[in-house]
Amino acid sequence: MSQQSSADFRPIALLEAIQSEGKAWDVIAPRYGVTNPDPPWKTSLIAMCECLSASGALPTLDRRRTEDELAAALYSEIPAPERQLLALVHTLLSRGLVVEGDLATRMCAVRSRLEAV
Repeated sequence: MSQQSSADFRPIALLEAIQSEGKAWDVIAPRYGVTNPDPPWKTSLIAMCECLSASGALPTLDRRRTEDELAAALYSEIPAPERQLLALVHTLLSRGLVVEGDLATRMCAVRSRLEAV
């Protein structure tokens, strides 16, 4: 029995812009002298996925299936941890669990703090 895709494959402007910035962890880590191959936000990403699953908002199997579909359709050129993050955000935006404008505002605030360092 095959399951029908629940993924929304429409490109999201904010995520398209992120893809083109060239800020994959393996590119920016050496700039800061970091040798850990895992980005510092990976643990938070995993925890968020677990919380979404435990709450029933985004069951693990649904998330993984959607992540695979989005990775193949939209994010195939992005490295694995960033691809997982973009696919999760894409899913959250598509389902209305996150608002694109609110996310963009938060990202600007975080970027400002990072650039101030």
